[in-house]
Amino acid sequence: MLNKTFEPAETEKRLYSLWESRQAFSAQPDCDKKPFTIMIPPPNVTGTLHMGHALTMTLQDTLVRWKRMQGYDTLWQPGTDHAGIATQMVVERSLAAEKTTRQELGRDEFIKRTWKWKEESGGGITRQLRRLGASLDWPRERFTMDEGLSKAVKEVFVTLYKEGLIYRDRRLVNWDPTFRSAISDLEVESKDVAGNLWYIRYPVDGETDTTITVATTRPETMLGDVAVAVHPEDARYGNLVGKNVRLPLTGRLIPIVADQYSAPEKGTGAVKITPAHDFNDFEVGRRHNLAMLSVLDEEARIILDDIDAELHTISGLADPAFVRSLAGQTREDARKAIVAELEALGCLEKIEPHRHQVPHAERGGAVVEPRLTTQWYCDAGKLAVPAVEAVTSGKVNFIPKQWENTFFAWMRDIQPWCISRQLWWGHRIPAWYGPDGEVFVAHNEEDAQEQAIKHYRSSTPLIQDEDVLDTWFSSGLWPFSTLGWPDKTPELARYYPTDVLVTGFDIIFFWVARMIMMGQHFMGDVPFKDVFIHGLVRDERGQKMSKSKGNGIDPLELIDDYGADAMRFTICSLTGIGRDVKLGRKKVEDYRAFVTKLWNAARFCEMNAVKASADFDPHTVQSALGKWIITEVSQAITDATKALEAYRFDDYALTCYRFVWNRFCDWFLELAKPVFASENQNEADEIRNVAAYVLGQILRLLQPVMPFVTDDLWHAFGFGGEGTLISEPWPTPVQLQNADAALSECDQIIRLISEVRTVRSEMNVPPSQKAPVFLKDAHPETVARAERWQEAIGRMARVSHVAALEGDLPKGCAQAVLDEATLIIPLEGLIDITVERDRLQKELTKAEDEIGKTEKKLENENFVARAKPEIVQEMRERLVAQQGESQRLKAALLRIS
Repeated sequence: MLNKTFEPAETEKRLYSLWESRQAFSAQPDCDKKPFTIMIPPPNVTGTLHMGHALTMTLQDTLVRWKRMQGYDTLWQPGTDHAGIATQMVVERSLAAEKTTRQELGRDEFIKRTWKWKEESGGGITRQLRRLGASLDWPRERFTMDEGLSKAVKEVFVTLYKEGLIYRDRRLVNWDPTFRSAISDLEVESKDVAGNLWYIRYPVDGETDTTITVATTRPETMLGDVAVAVHPEDARYGNLVGKNVRLPLTGRLIPIVADQYSAPEKGTGAVKITPAHDFNDFEVGRRHNLAMLSVLDEEARIILDDIDAELHTISGLADPAFVRSLAGQTREDARKAIVAELEALGCLEKIEPHRHQVPHAERGGAVVEPRLTTQWYCDAGKLAVPAVEAVTSGKVNFIPKQWENTFFAWMRDIQPWCISRQLWWGHRIPAWYGPDGEVFVAHNEEDAQEQAIKHYRSSTPLIQDEDVLDTWFSSGLWPFSTLGWPDKTPELARYYPTDVLVTGFDIIFFWVARMIMMGQHFMGDVPFKDVFIHGLVRDERGQKMSKSKGNGIDPLELIDDYGADAMRFTICSLTGIGRDVKLGRKKVEDYRAFVTKLWNAARFCEMNAVKASADFDPHTVQSALGKWIITEVSQAITDATKALEAYRFDDYALTCYRFVWNRFCDWFLELAKPVFASENQNEADEIRNVAAYVLGQILRLLQPVMPFVTDDLWHAFGFGGEGTLISEPWPTPVQLQNADAALSECDQIIRLISEVRTVRSEMNVPPSQKAPVFLKDAHPETVARAERWQEAIGRMARVSHVAALEGDLPKGCAQAVLDEATLIIPLEGLIDITVERDRLQKELTKAEDEIGKTEKKLENENFVARAKPEIVQEMRERLVAQQGESQRLKAALLRIS
């Protein structure tokens, strides 16, 4: 016997261990099945499972389990990313607790220490993915710094270097002054902060009392100014273009240039140009061939190396001693000192409060500094051309399609990709330098030494580049490096290209685009055919989850409280095409009720002697009820399959939910009750077999999204051994002869019961009071059907009897339309019609009043403009609900008018 309630914790642990021990998730490269492959977006080795992971992994697992049941040889490739900066941060923190640093340890010892941490503490997220039920091919797990992937990284770097697509250059990068490393755009988080706009007067050279005022949020970088830019069509400054200004504090002459970058409507319309410390200024500097002077070092402290020789003493404008006193100061301290000095010199016109976006390092929180450094770059522009063509031609399909526009926008304006990082943990750049700075790129030091001997004509000491590669460089190779490339492995030939990538929109450029670029270049083919882009996980009010807001949800807590099946089903049910996932604990709790409903339905079947029958043929079913439910489950299978084929996870979940809860539980099992108890053994046995057959279809239908409870029931009912549902075939619909008549009959009876229930509910008829139902103007077959189903109608709709109406309408009756007939339900003696009519009218008046208030609010442009979007949406949803209630009350009044 099944337990009274489903116990997810015990079941999940037992079943997952069983699946894993049997290698139920493993690909079979030697089989003759058609392959289906998904590559996991490798989570950071430092990571812990969050709702974003739970979302993408649930969707991938649903697809993989479905395809496995469809008979495919599935490979869901697992692995983790070495996460350069994140991992180095974790290890450095542990060193700090030991009162030491990586510098004191030295590079080699630090790397050993990091590997040790990885083996002992890293990769905890892979254990957490098991809690989720993720059916990954664990024996094939890879790590972006394992031996095979490291070999692939070196091969790619060396090849691209030889092809001229990797090179060194001096450009601006996002610089983390705490880690003293370049970081990627994805590791930069812009925050809205309260600051100031400082308006500074720059004296025009050669013109007494003529100044040009610039507005800046960063007075500390003015030491590196090389120009003032104005818009070429700004009449205020047309006569000044081509002239010079004296830079306050340093006295250096800098030109006034005309450039489209300057916006006349912002600030004063004149902007200072500091190419070494601002990305926009860098481009202006290149257009006008301006010098690039760095005044902040790797720790964002003032340095004067580039400007010391150009300091001038100018009375009332510049004092070299003051400027030199700034050396070594932090940018924050230097800002205060510079502002005070400008004010003392009379160069500070005014200060205005100003909110603006300031870039911060996602990890560590340091304010990011644009910094001019020499780094390694990849010519992403050339690699992007075939990648764009792959999407344009349809070789790669984005779902939803509008994300192609985002892809194109990034790719068609792509910049050189900075691939070097000033870290110790990561793939060390395979480049060695000779004593004169000559660079030798090779797979290893021996090959580099051979190049050096040819170059210098003798053996020469070489020093390897200190930098490591951007994490995205190695993860961009993931679809083929994990399959054994650059070796020609059977797995590479079989599983590349993969079928679908499931990921978030935030890494379309950083990861998706780079995988397409690298796959096209090195494999000659795209890495995947479909890219399903899901939304963000937000709270139930639509706000982004964050630690600062305190609205985040731990998926492991949800699993502990409600079970993995409930959480997985919730995620699927909320994942629509092109929309974010609004998730709250209440939704998971609600869908746990669905798991409970399935369990209770199975227990009811068990109590009525329903069990699996291997030789049952649905085509032999004679009863209308049996044909109806088999046809209904066949339609559910068709709809669910179409939904999964289109990545409509919400439609798949909704199809399953509606069929199981509504058609199977609420109608079929209720209508089957008298049959189960019938003395007609043949009829009872047929419905038992039908119930078992449909339950089996349900369990297979739900297995991809709810693998634990379905497998438990599969085994309990004798459909197969424990843990075997995962490899059962996906259900297929059947077409029965004369099914239309059965559908018509059962559908009409269900609608009859539903209409009577609605009337009784609207009229507040007590459940204990039964009423007759008369059929007016009904076709004889309609009357005959109602009489055949008399017992079910009476029990489920609280009806004393059903009959055709003879004579006039009874006094005080409610009416409802059913096809060609009118249902007549006498209410006199059951309720006070006058009181009931008054009650309904009062409720309608109240509902109309609420509608008016809500409409008035939504018509208020100020409210709509100022209120949070989620509040406005909530109001709109409330209006729809209020309008629905009004229509219901009007219909109820019409019934008894």
